[in-house]
Amino acid sequence: MKKIKFENKPIVCLTAYNKYMAELIDEYCDLILVGDSLGMAYYGYSTTRSVTLDDIIRHAKSVREGIKSSIMVVDMPYGSYKNKSLAYKNAIKVLRETRCDAVKLEGGAEIKEIIRSLVDKKINVMGHIGLLPQQIRKKKDFRVKGSTKFEKKKILNDLRSIQNTGVFSIVLEAVKNETAKEVVKFSKVPIIGIGASKNCDGQILVLEDMIGLFEKVPKFVKKYYDLRFNIKRAVKKYSKDVRDYKFPTKKNVYL
Repeated sequence: MKKIKFENKPIVCLTAYNKYMAELIDEYCDLILVGDSLGMAYYGYSTTRSVTLDDIIRHAKSVREGIKSSIMVVDMPYGSYKNKSLAYKNAIKVLRETRCDAVKLEGGAEIKEIIRSLVDKKINVMGHIGLLPQQIRKKKDFRVKGSTKFEKKKILNDLRSIQNTGVFSIVLEAVKNETAKEVVKFSKVPIIGIGASKNCDGQILVLEDMIGLFEKVPKFVKKYYDLRFNIKRAVKKYSKDVRDYKFPTKKNVYL
């Protein structure tokens, strides 16, 4: 597998869960992630932990059909990389069935040897430190990391642990600005921020968050469009047209 290197900075990343969204964003992104965030954004789960390997593969197959130029990364879901052999078995399954370019694993020092074993087998791996959604069981547990000395030390230790395994980049999620800046300072690989410092080498957001599909989103999300409002407006107009016998018109029936 060809090693991944980023040529341009800042690095633009978004999530996608199907072919059609991937087609829309491919032209503007350096990297598209098929994230296990689909559990929350697509299925309405309270956390990402219910997403299965089959779920992520099914969506990734669709996304692959919509990508022409972006790097495609697929999340390894919760429970799919408990040890080296399981991680390798499942990573190979993801790579073969989705034709993605890389996989992403959440965790720091505790999974460094698992990551290293995959990289040693020529699998491109993206890391993920800071807030780890797969470790969260309830929505209320989603909170910013790096506020205390202990958390800051852990995040920096996680960085040192996995950047030396050969990951090509690391996602840094929901981390205090000053802590995030230190991560960027000491990192030897590109850092992709989500709710982290603007000093990161790139940024990633969940597409559905930034186009305004949901009313409530994390603080780090900037809404670039109000899709929710426009969908509701369109459906309201359709509903009125049907009830007023204005739809279908002659243009919409077969004569």
